[in-house]
Amino acid sequence: MLYRRGFAALTLVLGLLGGLSPASAEDASREWKPVLDAARGQTVYWNAWGGDSRINAYIDWAGEQVEERFGISLVHVKLTDTAEAVARVLAEKSAGRTEGGAIDLIWINGENFAAMKRNGLLFGPWLERLPNNALTDPANNPDLGLDFGVPVEGLEMPWARARLVFYRDTAVLPEPPATSDALLAWAQENRGRFTYPLPPSFLGTTFLKQILIERAADKSAFYKPVSEGDFAAVSQPLWDYLDQLHPALWRQARSFPKNAGGMRRLMSDGEIDIAFAFSQSEASAGIDSGELPGTVRNYVFDGGTIGNVSFVAIPFNAAHSDAAMVLANFLLSPEAQMRKQDPAHWGSATVLSLGQLKKEEADAFRGLDLGPAALPADKLGAMLAEPHPSWTEALEAEWVRRYGVR
Repeated sequence: MLYRRGFAALTLVLGLLGGLSPASAEDASREWKPVLDAARGQTVYWNAWGGDSRINAYIDWAGEQVEERFGISLVHVKLTDTAEAVARVLAEKSAGRTEGGAIDLIWINGENFAAMKRNGLLFGPWLERLPNNALTDPANNPDLGLDFGVPVEGLEMPWARARLVFYRDTAVLPEPPATSDALLAWAQENRGRFTYPLPPSFLGTTFLKQILIERAADKSAFYKPVSEGDFAAVSQPLWDYLDQLHPALWRQARSFPKNAGGMRRLMSDGEIDIAFAFSQSEASAGIDSGELPGTVRNYVFDGGTIGNVSFVAIPFNAAHSDAAMVLANFLLSPEAQMRKQDPAHWGSATVLSLGQLKKEEADAFRGLDLGPAALPADKLGAMLAEPHPSWTEALEAEWVRRYGVR
């Protein structure tokens, strides 16, 4: 395959891309041109979550751009769960379909990436082939090299950063509870005014992780496979907490909102006073649409909140891996990352390092209006790393066993 030819030399060249001499920049350009040539005329079948109209519109825009600039067609295969794509690639491998696969690119992270890596379902490594990878300054941003604690090793491309943020109406709750202890005390004094999405929805499970990490005395266990530790003992502080919290929740935890949208609607209807999201832009978008009051603002816990990076990956048997790489490189461009971070289009935080950009590009990012509810970057506090992917399934299964919705 093309990616194997001269790859060692290419890795060395692109590893130094941040300080390229004119000659080495020419070398990198020569290495990338065959990929561009091979990609022209190909169609990328991009499997990506399709549950948000703004994200879908962004992907449509990206498709228009790569078709106009690189002669690549993009088909957005809208998923409700990324595991659907993983299962399809696994089925193709089991059937002996080692090339010409139906999927060219997947928006992925966490346990789905871990499963694909574990089962040999990924193309590459290919990340260091992308000219725009240098703009992420990987040497100084080690979080981009881990996906829920699993080393990326060039098998996927960082696409977006995300952080858990809480939000509340400042006219109703000017001083919100900013620790798990304070949240519990507040909920018990204001019964029925808080809830969280039903696990295993992504945001619901994230809330479980947030509380568990905050309350655990020894956090090292979370960054190893759950099978290597004593799950019952390590997770007990979470269940003790939820046992106290649930009687004070909306509908006394007899039911939960299905997802982030359901929780936001409860805020909009005035049924709860605190909600949360995995994006700084969600509350601002709610204000702009009139769904939330103009006095809603984000806040974070004093000890930090969970954050992660989402990626795009290419299956091992992708029919159009060249076009997938060109599309990925475009998604990592300052233009595409700026549009993605703009709340008017999406509001997803960039993975680029502003120090690697041209001055006018960096200034544009710094000057971007993130919306009325967003916190400045220096007010987001510490980012807590996601636990190893194996913790997700274990926490969800135990939650269902203990609290399965009646």
